[in-house]
Amino acid sequence: MKNIAIVTGASSGLGKEFVKSLINDKKFDEIFVLARSEDKLNELKNEYGNKIRPYPTDLSDINNIKTFGKYLGKEDINIKLLVNNAGFAKFCSYEDLSIDESLNMINLNISAVVAMGLVCIPFMSKNSHIINIASQAAFQPVPYQNIYSATKSFVKNYSRALNIELKEKGIVVTAVCPGWIKTNLYDRGCINAKKATTNFVHMVTPDVVVKKALKDAYDNKDISVYGLYVNACGILSKLLPEKLIMKIWLSQQKINPEKK
Repeated sequence: MKNIAIVTGASSGLGKEFVKSLINDKKFDEIFVLARSEDKLNELKNEYGNKIRPYPTDLSDINNIKTFGKYLGKEDINIKLLVNNAGFAKFCSYEDLSIDESLNMINLNISAVVAMGLVCIPFMSKNSHIINIASQAAFQPVPYQNIYSATKSFVKNYSRALNIELKEKGIVVTAVCPGWIKTNLYDRGCINAKKATTNFVHMVTPDVVVKKALKDAYDNKDISVYGLYVNACGILSKLLPEKLIMKIWLSQQKINPEKK
């Protein structure tokens, strides 16, 4: 039986950094890497060798995840680690997004996280781990990225609750809540909207977030937060009224919601 890790959104950014950190870990015989781009996944295999198992798919389509579940059923595997990293953001007003774009964000950021867990848990055993990538945006409502922040709030709360439910199986679930990270998330998220997030404060590199996430997961923590700034934001979100936090956010981004 092979011990494997699964990383979604593995072709770039935070997902690729997870692959880089896991590739020399002797706990894993193979790393299944999932993303839409077959070419980028094959580049990962060329870079890191035969330990990489590419699986190109669009996780925003639930049927593709069901198909992946059947694919797992044909393998003799023990999933030691699942990293649900796939997701995207749009920094803009609600009116800048179509219905399809809005629902696609929800499907990838929420439904795919839930579905991937459900198809993988049957192949996991005691001392296995699930890492779900949430965000600092999970701590409070965030105007002009309202869907993204709401999806990440779901991921945080869902992960911490699921962690309790999986204690009987000895499986640990960790919600990772990073602040701004230097990845290509912004290339897709910034659409030159009139009102949008533009001030990305205290941005960090992916490697420090991944290192902290893996340490906290293996220490059996249900939440992982990197950096003093993000930790402080998490604490303040519990102490201050949400209306005040949103006002501070709007001021930081220099957005006047009453001005067209």
